[in-house]
Amino acid sequence: YGLIFDAGLDSIRDDIKHDLHGFGVDFENWFSERSLDQGEQVERAIAKLQAQGNVYEDGGALWFRSTDFGDDKDRVVKRDNGQTTYFASDIAYHLNKFERGMDTVINVWGADHHGYITRVKAALQALGIDPARLVVKLVQFAILYRGQERVQMSTRSGSFVTLRELRDEVGKDASRFFYVTRKAEQHMDFDLELAKSESKDNPVYYIQYAHARICTLIRKLAEKDMAWDQNQGLAQLHKLSETAEIDLMQQIELYPEVIANAATHHEPHQVAHYLKDLASNFHSYYNAHRMVIDDAELRNARMCLCMAARQVMANGLQLLGVDAPEQM
Repeated sequence: YGLIFDAGLDSIRDDIKHDLHGFGVDFENWFSERSLDQGEQVERAIAKLQAQGNVYEDGGALWFRSTDFGDDKDRVVKRDNGQTTYFASDIAYHLNKFERGMDTVINVWGADHHGYITRVKAALQALGIDPARLVVKLVQFAILYRGQERVQMSTRSGSFVTLRELRDEVGKDASRFFYVTRKAEQHMDFDLELAKSESKDNPVYYIQYAHARICTLIRKLAEKDMAWDQNQGLAQLHKLSETAEIDLMQQIELYPEVIANAATHHEPHQVAHYLKDLASNFHSYYNAHRMVIDDAELRNARMCLCMAARQVMANGLQLLGVDAPEQM
């Protein structure tokens, strides 16, 4: 039985790894819940709580005094049949994380697990760990649409769209980008048709197209033997006085602040929305002004601005795990 179980477990885990890799996600460490029991870490966590007087027996079961630490009721950690609970494993797992030297632990949970936050933080506090060191990000569910039609899904009936199917249909870039266009706690409507469209209404296409447009400009200049000079362009930035140019420069200037805020508050959607605004500024500028012109000083200045926008777009897309194509 053990050999069959291990083989099945390895196969399922490898399948999950394969799907995640195709989505651009590669976890550095994988943790087995079985190792908690095999290493008696669950029993050790319960023993630590007992030693501090935070566990009592009632009805043959062991209860954690979680109400002493802000929970609405006490929680069972070991049933009357001697079996430890899932919550006991959660306590042991979080204790394991902090004992590995983590300063802050960020958990990403489905919104239906919101009730677990208080009890886990209560256990950490009882173990002498500052509960503020555990940050929980609750992620709401996504609803898939094909245009105006909702895609009906039910795990009970076995009717659902897998991550692999989503990636195969709309691509990795659109999948990743659409998932970070909303705050984690907000419901998301994922329009499959929009994600596949090549229009300005598709945010990831709109941004990637802006990046590719600038790359095309570079090639056009080379074809016309009109290579641009960055140093000369930087010296001529005072020539950029059009409203669209000022708007684009001001948008570029916001990038460091946006990244800092997104990192501090764990909100990647800020980066996604910023890139969309930046692409909009660039497209407006590009559509209203020529870049391939005979005036070398103005050409160099405008190309400096375009190249700055290109670099910021590439950097932002890279942070989101989205490609920045040079042609489309």
